[in-house]
Amino acid sequence: MSAVRRVLGNAVVQAFLVVIGLVWMTPLAGLFLSSLRSAEETAEGGWWTVFTSPGELSFENYSALLGNAGITQAFWNTVLISVPTTVLVVVVAALAGYAFAWLDFPGREPVFLVVVALLVVPVQIGLLPVAKLFGQLGLFGTIPGVVLFHVAYGLPFAVFLLRNYFAEMPKEMLEAARMDGGSEWRIFTRLVLPVGRPAIASLAIFQFLWVWNDMLVALLFADSSAQPLTVQLQSQIRQFGSNIDVLAPGAFLSLVVPVVVFFAFQRHFVQGVMAGSVK
Repeated sequence: MSAVRRVLGNAVVQAFLVVIGLVWMTPLAGLFLSSLRSAEETAEGGWWTVFTSPGELSFENYSALLGNAGITQAFWNTVLISVPTTVLVVVVAALAGYAFAWLDFPGREPVFLVVVALLVVPVQIGLLPVAKLFGQLGLFGTIPGVVLFHVAYGLPFAVFLLRNYFAEMPKEMLEAARMDGGSEWRIFTRLVLPVGRPAIASLAIFQFLWVWNDMLVALLFADSSAQPLTVQLQSQIRQFGSNIDVLAPGAFLSLVVPVVVFFAFQRHFVQGVMAGSVK
């Protein structure tokens, strides 16, 4: 009887999760189907009408989108902003996290407290001062300026996360490596990084998603030649209002890349989220 109850309980949980997954995927499916319809067909009825009229679907909108120089440039600008930002944040945070966790240097604790304190500083507070500074340095309106802003505001959380993860590693493991003659750099690259891969992968996913979907920072710091996809789509709405044949495929393109990145690193992401939850 207990086995039957357990099987039925698992079936109910799985069915519930399937329903939640389908509900979560419905807007994504609707956006994709809308991106395959013309503006006139979308104005006549909702995306669900394609199930009775599948002949409405075509990839003409994507062909037109790829031929739109502004959209394609914005897509590559988004890549040029998101990828370097993610790499820089992960690399710097991993180095700083290891230093704060296992290296003794003057002022380690006060400096780490400052890093933690920076977590509570809203990004809106730094917009105008940093914009003025970037203007003086010639970085305002450029892709490197947007990248530097994201790196600066992404590092406090990244350092805090990786420092706490690295600090949970067994002290005996690092001491044994030092006794074997391993340098700090060798210990970091050959021991700490492989063990900390789940946390690093989780951080990389979070950072990439935050930057890829950002519009506030890019709207202020990027000029017309450095605009990412989010700002370009927002300008399309402002200029044309109801050009769903451009907005739908552009929005789906902007959405599908983070989804692919997430599922590609899903295993590491789950390990990083679950790390430390059980002994």
